Amino acid sequence: MSNSEEKIIEDAIRKNAAGPKSAEVDGQKVEHHSLPDQIAADAYLASKKAVKSRNSGLKITKLSHSGA
Repeated sequence: MSNSEEKIIEDAIRKNAAGPKSAEVDGQKVEHHSLPDQIAADAYLASKKAVKSRNSGLKITKLSHSGA
């Protein structure tokens, strides 16, 4: 996920948290996901990004001894 996508997700979470949970206008009802669900979704996406990264948090090196 790129930096701009992360920024969009953060902005959406911030906007949904600031607004009402549900609204009804002219018979149409809109309801946002709960904040814990949004946070869990963000954590899930962040973990997927970490797994897809080149080294996945692991550093693999070749060890060799200086044998005589």
